[in-house]
Amino acid sequence: MRYRKTDNSQTDKRGFSTKRDAELFLASVEVAKAKGEWVDPTLSRATVSAWSPTWLASHADLKPTTRAAYEWILTKHIGPKWGATPLISVTHAGVQAWVTDLGTRYAPATVRKVHVVFSGLMNYAVRDRRIPRNPCDDVRLPRLKGSERAYLSHEQVAELAELAEPYKTLIFFLAYTGLRWGEAAALKVKRVDTLKCRLDVAEAITEVGGKVVWGTPKNHERRSVPFPAFLVEMLAEQCAGKGREDLLFTTKRGMLLRGSNFRTSFFDAAALEFAGRHPELPKVTPHALRHTAASLAISAGASVLSVQRMLGHASAAMTLDVYSDLFDDDLDAVADALDARARLTVVGKTWAEPVSRASARKA
Repeated sequence: MRYRKTDNSQTDKRGFSTKRDAELFLASVEVAKAKGEWVDPTLSRATVSAWSPTWLASHADLKPTTRAAYEWILTKHIGPKWGATPLISVTHAGVQAWVTDLGTRYAPATVRKVHVVFSGLMNYAVRDRRIPRNPCDDVRLPRLKGSERAYLSHEQVAELAELAEPYKTLIFFLAYTGLRWGEAAALKVKRVDTLKCRLDVAEAITEVGGKVVWGTPKNHERRSVPFPAFLVEMLAEQCAGKGREDLLFTTKRGMLLRGSNFRTSFFDAAALEFAGRHPELPKVTPHALRHTAASLAISAGASVLSVQRMLGHASAAMTLDVYSDLFDDDLDAVADALDARARLTVVGKTWAEPVSRASARKA
């Protein structure tokens, strides 16, 4: 049987037992082409391993850490299971069984990341007309287990800062600005405006394979972050004697402050002593100070949009998803407001001045 592909090139298909079988196949090809669902059999026979570099190369805007994570997932999880499998042979049932098995050995968050990468790879094959549909769609994933966060109070932040001397200013800075570690470590003196109490967050560092990589903040979004006035004097002292291009926070030797070294050589010891004083709190890490900044801002009356812009989240919806537990007080305020309004209308009239059915009908 001879037919033309969507690019108008001609191809043959052999091996039919009867002429009717060949005609039925040709009819199915024409219907699939009319629906835009036809895929080239020669392209769909490419293996997952052969297709992976093409998919990865299509993500030119990935940050180094994200690219490294994708490559690791392809090597560690996807390659061993699916590497030799043709794209067209990957089935929904097979993917579901694989994901279920991963869930017995890895955390739900890890399984979901692996699924995201594999689904993206297969979806790109769909867009390139190599397979008709994505077999990763509608796969049941393990539920995420919410981890308890350490939200420090103002007094606890001050206590931790005292324990973290000589990095006292850095602890206050992280707890009241919400910057990510890579953003704080990359912050230069010229980006600190002590008059307007603003930070210009335009750069960030990440560590990939033990090497420091400079880039833009997460989501590639440059943003302006406010800081409370009590930090002005501390930051002014931090900037003293430095040039505009110098880093705001450095090691004692004036070198780049790397997160892994900071934790192992200094922060963990201070956090351990702090944990001994506050055993009721979850483990405190530098990233926990970012959560603390969100908590303190929300308790001070900041709106969701303000917190989103301060933290550099992609959307306000993401802020609500991450910190929904911090808005419980808003629910209480809503209930109190509804109760007060109802007492002035429905309840008050019922007790003070009963309304007849006739009056109600006229109303």
